[in-house]
Amino acid sequence: MVFSSIPFLYFFLPAVLLCYVIAPRKIKNPVLLIFSLLFYWWGEPKYALVMVFTITFCYFAGILIEKRRNDPKGKLLLTVSVAVPLGLLALFKYADFLLGSVNSLTGADIPLLKLTLPIGISFYTFQALSYLVDVYRGDAPAQKNFISLATYITLFPQLIAGPIVRYTTVSEDLSERKHSLEKVASGIRRFTVGLGKKVLIANLLGSFCTAYRESAEPSVLFAWVYAACFALQIYFDFSAYSDMAIGMGRMLGFRFLENFNYPFISKSITEFWRRWHISLGSWFRDYVYIPLGGNRVGAKRQIFNILVVWCLTGLWHGANWTFMAWGLYFGILLIVEKLFLKKRLEKFPAFFQHIYVLFFVLISFVIFNADTFTMAKNDLSIMFGLGGLPLISDDTVYNLSSYAVLLVLAFIGATPLCKNLFKKTEKNAVVQVIEVLGVGVILILSTAYLVDGSFNPFLYFRF
Repeated sequence: MVFSSIPFLYFFLPAVLLCYVIAPRKIKNPVLLIFSLLFYWWGEPKYALVMVFTITFCYFAGILIEKRRNDPKGKLLLTVSVAVPLGLLALFKYADFLLGSVNSLTGADIPLLKLTLPIGISFYTFQALSYLVDVYRGDAPAQKNFISLATYITLFPQLIAGPIVRYTTVSEDLSERKHSLEKVASGIRRFTVGLGKKVLIANLLGSFCTAYRESAEPSVLFAWVYAACFALQIYFDFSAYSDMAIGMGRMLGFRFLENFNYPFISKSITEFWRRWHISLGSWFRDYVYIPLGGNRVGAKRQIFNILVVWCLTGLWHGANWTFMAWGLYFGILLIVEKLFLKKRLEKFPAFFQHIYVLFFVLISFVIFNADTFTMAKNDLSIMFGLGGLPLISDDTVYNLSSYAVLLVLAFIGATPLCKNLFKKTEKNAVVQVIEVLGVGVILILSTAYLVDGSFNPFLYFRF
């Protein structure tokens, strides 16, 4: 069940909010837990038990880790505890990838497991791991209430595509959270804006990408615009999900941290990754990069640490060598910036810095979207005029003219221009009325689009 679907918008979510509002304070967490498990069961009935096992294991492991934190064997206990949820993630997400790679390298014929990837396992596994590590570090006490811990791990707003919510961020909210009409109104507004970004922008950008793939007359210009459209599509798709998750969190009294901060206005690749998928980047920084030594070690070890983090970042996104290449691509760019380029780049005009970032980011998403290296090579060859194709074609002109308004709106929407303009006028009574009407219009248009039965997946579901 995706957020941008009629069953969720007009049946599941209203039922959750109604039951949550009328439930006494003491049973609000159980109500959320029941609905969250139902939400997950709806999408993956047979894998609900995997999630229940993860919750139960982490509950008892957290209590044991807290008791043995200062014990010489405490670190061994943490290692074993972390290995279990990681092992489940590896089994479902990477087993066939590893077996297939062994078969290709050795000529063996080891049968694949062909297990279906449980929805959201990458996200809820990382949340479980952060809980265990934070308990070991003493950053959070072990949760003695099973329902509260289960609610944290299963919480449906951010269960299947993030943001990755750390236990320390919501631990207080799990025991006592404040509700107000202002928070509910803010949550509804944020949710609806996210819905519009997904349905009215990301989905239509996806249609342009499909038109490129199916075109009988591709061209160099068409390939570059396709790369830009896919980058914008995945940004609006994923940031929309984060907006909806943050909005629903506010409705329910939770505070989820921001996950995107207009990454396309960045002036360096380093800045880009501070603004893109913030929860994932900060998770790898705090739980992998810093424990490996971070910046406190020599240059060679620091390079090694960065490459490890970015190999893992690539693999987190998918069990495919192209994802590994995508991660290494960014790792190398970040190393070059850190050791050589960053200070020199700052001497150039801001416009040049933006072009530099967009150039390398667009290439990265071509690699990201390729199922094979051959596919990536072909796409990049066309972009750089090596495919023997024309600079422009009739099909290119037709599609650019057809999607011109959408492209302009997407480019503007990927900048803070509208947000800054709204902040300057938000106290104006007329603007407030227009805002309410605008939210209603977005909901109506999105609903009409969904009723039409158009293409409507979330790209990050596959991760």
